[in-house]
Amino acid sequence: MGVAYTWVPQGEGSSGRAARPYVFAQEDAGVATKFLTEEGRARLMDELDELKTKQRPDIIRRIQEAKEFGELGEGNESDEVRNEQAFIEGRIMMLERLLKDAVIISEHSSDTVGIGSTVRLHSGNGEHTFTIVGTDEIDLASGKISNESPLGQALDGCKVGESVTVDTPRGALVHEILAIS
Repeated sequence: MGVAYTWVPQGEGSSGRAARPYVFAQEDAGVATKFLTEEGRARLMDELDELKTKQRPDIIRRIQEAKEFGELGEGNESDEVRNEQAFIEGRIMMLERLLKDAVIISEHSSDTVGIGSTVRLHSGNGEHTFTIVGTDEIDLASGKISNESPLGQALDGCKVGESVTVDTPRGALVHEILAIS
């Protein structure tokens, strides 16, 4: 059974400000929607290609060699090879499913914050720039935060000049939106 996604208009957000004009409505409520940017999709496709064309054949070759030399019994190296094969196969299956089912966000508005937006903020901690991405693309070192994170959720649908408040372990932190691209 497949999952269908449709664009549906949204009204006022719970904060009183206009929410994103359209969001994806999932028609099969039992499955969580995964979002990917074009860049994230390309990165995951490259990883899948690497696993299928290089790592999988390498592990198969190592298993064949171990069989030929009679080393594929109980032991640390054979257990390690089997665990590595299981990890690779599991990762391939996960990536194939993610790439098949994900909603790809190829365009975003520069007027409001959404997935794919790069946002420059000012807070009590100074200025920071973040890119809003789906949960499978998070990379804090590169400033990529999830649309499901507290800050990502607070920023969703906001415009330049607006402020959002996010609760942190150290207390509430107010972020003013300086730019969206």
